[in-house]
Amino acid sequence: MRAELTAPGAPFEMADVEVRGLRLRTWKHAKPTLRHAVADARAFGDRDFLVYGEERVTHGEHADLVATLARRLIEEYGVRKGDRVAIAMRNHPEWSVAFFAAACAGAIVVPLNAWWTAPELEYGLRDSGSRVLIADQQRLDRLRDVLPGLGIGVMVARPDGPVPDGVRDLAAVIGEVTPGEPLPEVSLHPDDDATIFYTSGTTGKPKGAVGTHRNICVNPVSRLYSGARARLRAGGSLSDPPPVDRNVWLLTVPLFHATGAHSVLLPALLAGDALVIMYKWDAGKALELVERERVTGFTCVPTMLLQFLAHPDFDRYDVSSLAGVSSGGAPAPAALADRLAEQLPGRSPGNGYGLTETSSVATTNAGVDYTLKAGSVGLPVAICDTKVVDAEGKELPAGEVGELWIKGTNVVMGYWNKPEATAAAITDGWLHTGDLARMDDDGFIFIVDRAKDMVLRGGENVYCAEVEAALYEHPDVLECAVIGVPHAELGEEVGAVVRPVPGSALEAEALTTFLTGRIAKFKIPAHIWFRPDELPRNAAGKILKPELRATLSGSAGG
Repeated sequence: MRAELTAPGAPFEMADVEVRGLRLRTWKHAKPTLRHAVADARAFGDRDFLVYGEERVTHGEHADLVATLARRLIEEYGVRKGDRVAIAMRNHPEWSVAFFAAACAGAIVVPLNAWWTAPELEYGLRDSGSRVLIADQQRLDRLRDVLPGLGIGVMVARPDGPVPDGVRDLAAVIGEVTPGEPLPEVSLHPDDDATIFYTSGTTGKPKGAVGTHRNICVNPVSRLYSGARARLRAGGSLSDPPPVDRNVWLLTVPLFHATGAHSVLLPALLAGDALVIMYKWDAGKALELVERERVTGFTCVPTMLLQFLAHPDFDRYDVSSLAGVSSGGAPAPAALADRLAEQLPGRSPGNGYGLTETSSVATTNAGVDYTLKAGSVGLPVAICDTKVVDAEGKELPAGEVGELWIKGTNVVMGYWNKPEATAAAITDGWLHTGDLARMDDDGFIFIVDRAKDMVLRGGENVYCAEVEAALYEHPDVLECAVIGVPHAELGEEVGAVVRPVPGSALEAEALTTFLTGRIAKFKIPAHIWFRPDELPRNAAGKILKPELRATLSGSAGG
C-alpha cells in the first residue's frame, strides 16, 4: 500500500535528500519554502481564506497583505535573511499575515505563546534575539514596561487606542495595498531556518525548536498522504472523489503552536481552503460556527472533542457539514471512538501524533483503523522512521514498552543556542520524544505515557494514559487527569482528577467499582478528586498535570 502511494510517478513520490549530513526521505512534490507556498496560493484569488467573526479575507487579499508587509519589514525595519521576527498575539487574521510576511522576507519567525506572562515573553524575545515584534494589544500591554530596554521594532495589531511611543499600528505600517503586489526577491533554500517554536514549557525554561522551510512544508503533504492511505486501507482507490469539493476548517487551536501553524494554517493556504478562526476554544461557539460556516472539519486535542460532543446544546445545531474530525496532542481514549460513532456517524475520524520537534505530524490513525486500532496514534507517515527503544537506545520488539524515537525530514535540527539540549534530544537524526510507547505487530504505535508522568507504585509502572482511557469509558466522565500522589511506603499512589458531565451525581465509590475488573487493582486510583470546572490547560490544550499536583499536594481524594 505504501509502495502504491509513493512509487515513482505516484501522487506521494519520495526522494532521498542530504540534510546537514543526514540522508533522509522527503516528499518530492512538497513546496520548497514558505515563499513558494504564498506565491502559489495567490492563484485561489477570490476564495475566502480567513474568516474571523464578520471579517473575511480572500486568498488573493492575503497574498497582497503578505507581500506588502514583507516589503515593509525589509525596507523600513531592515530585516535581513536570518533575522528573527517575533509574533505575540492570539488567533487573529493578522497572525497569518505576519507569519508568512516574515518568512517571505527571509526572517526566522518566532511565534511566542500568547498565554505567557511578561517575564516569559521577555525571555522569548531575548533568547531568540528578535529584531522585530508584532503583537496584539494584550501582549503589548504586558510588555509595556520591558519593551524600552529591548531595543526592537514593535508593531501592534488591532490597537484599542493611541499607540505608545516607539510602537506603530500594524495596519498603518502596511498602508495601501496594491493588488498583485509581488513578493520581495529573497533567496531561500529548503534547509534554511524558518521558525523557532518554543516548547510548551510546563516545566523549566522553554526551548526554541528551530524548524526549516523543509520541516514545515512537508507537513501538508504528510496530511494528504495520511488521508489517501486511510482511503486505501478502507478498500477505496486513489481515484475516489474527495468527500467535499472544498474544505472549510475550524481553527480551534492556537496558531503559535505547531498544530495550528503547520497542520491547519499552512494546509488550508495550499489547498485554497477557508479557515474559520476561533479566538479561543469554546465548545458552544464551535457548534455555532460549524453550523453558520458549514465547517467540514477541525483538529483539536481529545478533551476538546469530548467537550464538543458532550455540550448540552449539541443536538440543537446542524453539524451535518462535518466530514471528519481529528485529534492530537494527547492520547485519545478508546471510548472517544464510540462517542464519535454514536454522535457523528459516517464521518472520518482521525488521531495523530507529533511534537513541536517533529513539525507536527509524525503518525496518523484514520478511517477504519481508528476503530480497529482504537487508542493507537497510528502508523508513521512514509517520510518518517520510528522505533521503540530501551534506556540504552536498543530497539525493542513489538509489544514491549520503551521510549519512542522518530527520524525524518520533519524533525528539527535542534534547539536555538542550546547545543547540549540538542545533543541530549537528537542522536544521528533520531529524536528522543520522551514518550513511552509500544508498537504492535502491524507497526501501529500506542502512546502509553510521558516518561516523566508515569506513576511508580511500589515498583509497578502505572501508565497514566491507560488509567485515563479506562476512566473515559464511564459515561459521566467529561475529562480527567491521572497523577502520582506521594506515599511513604509505596513511593507513589495513583490519583485521579475528574470533571463529571454536568448534572451527573458521580461519586468516587461508584467510579472505583466501575474500574474494578477493567484495569488491575494497583492501577485503580486510591485518591479521586472531583472538579466542576474545566481542568487547567496550557495554550495547546494539554492538561497541566504539574499544576494539578501542586494544587493537590498534601490533600487526599475521596
